[in-house]
Amino acid sequence: MFDLTKCSKKELTQEYENQKKKYREYLALGISINMARGRPSPEQLDLSDDLLNLNKNDIELKDASGADCRNYGVLNGTLRSRELFGDMLGVSAENVITCGSSSLNLMFDYISQCCTHGTLGNDPWFYNKNRKFIAIVPGYDRHFAIAEYFGLEMISVPMTPSGPDMDVIEEVIKDPDVKGMFCVPKYSNPDGVTYSAETVERIASMKPAAPDFRVIWDEAYLVHDLYEEGDFLANIFDAAKKYGTEENFIAFASTSKITFAGAGLSAVAAADRNIKEIMDRLALQTICYDKINQARHTAIYKNMDDIRAQMKKHAILLRPKFDTVLGVLHSELDGSGIASFNSPRGGYFISLNVNVGSAKYAGKLCADCGLTLTGVGATYPYGIDPTDSNIRIAPSCPSVEELEMASKILCSAVKIAACEELLGIKN
Repeated sequence: MFDLTKCSKKELTQEYENQKKKYREYLALGISINMARGRPSPEQLDLSDDLLNLNKNDIELKDASGADCRNYGVLNGTLRSRELFGDMLGVSAENVITCGSSSLNLMFDYISQCCTHGTLGNDPWFYNKNRKFIAIVPGYDRHFAIAEYFGLEMISVPMTPSGPDMDVIEEVIKDPDVKGMFCVPKYSNPDGVTYSAETVERIASMKPAAPDFRVIWDEAYLVHDLYEEGDFLANIFDAAKKYGTEENFIAFASTSKITFAGAGLSAVAAADRNIKEIMDRLALQTICYDKINQARHTAIYKNMDDIRAQMKKHAILLRPKFDTVLGVLHSELDGSGIASFNSPRGGYFISLNVNVGSAKYAGKLCADCGLTLTGVGATYPYGIDPTDSNIRIAPSCPSVEELEMASKILCSAVKIAACEELLGIKN
């Protein structure tokens, strides 16, 4: 691909006409492909069908405490499920609560707790009319939605190849109105960045002005490597112990993209006082979570070796999809001067950045062709991408054939948007 930004007007016009011709051909196909969200494919869900085939004799109906998993009780979850998540997150089982299928629900509830009742004796965040939260961008739209729902003004901090820009964060947290931040520290959504050991250390060593500052450490993709050698992520709780900041961190994880997306397990991990405070609240919200599902999971996934074996099966299904999308992006956009993209080693997304032209317009062209993408702007607070440049690609659910077609349509749309800007054509 030649550099469109260095073409003559004649060359640019010719490329524009070529891309419009391709686009008309795509329109005529009448496709319907959805790449809006990181949904596991049916083939990935099939990997966990053994969970459906267990009978009473296959699972431990008695928890280690002696409680019957079919009855009320054991609010913090079965011991085996807490041990499994503890191994995953690098903490003791005593510092884990295993819950239902949604870690997002746990994050929402924790922010709600801080807003309405405060944390560890501090005033409720709702008392502070200027309450703020750090938003690492581009980032996860549902994190931003939670902050917006609770009236937390978001302060955007850019992502770098080694994690969030810590120079900016260390300046921002001098403001006592800044109450915390959301993080996806391994294979971030959407850039696929894993925080470096130095970044984790700097986050652990932070001394925010707000005594109730909380880092929502969302381990959504902790074991979701695409390749044999996955990225290394330092343990935030081990690092925090050196600085006495363990209570600043609340970690979350789930099996949503390990077993069944809508019928898995979630967990929260935190320091002793935080866990007690969360348990006190949960005792008012629910009698217990689904311990039968917890027992089902630990009957099959007894330890991290079992989890790693499961994730290798996922990787076998996902790698060709990521390779297909990246192959088309390299073929169509390398050297074009109009776009750049990441090549993640894990997680669920590819982040495409349009350097020339409008990402929103490119997204509209795709939608008109029957290709559904994550709404352009969703990776920024309030759905507003200030540079109108980021497009999140979710390759997991469509087939390889669909992804090849979708990627070609996307590249054509990006080129049309770029050509129109370079030629001064108003779209």
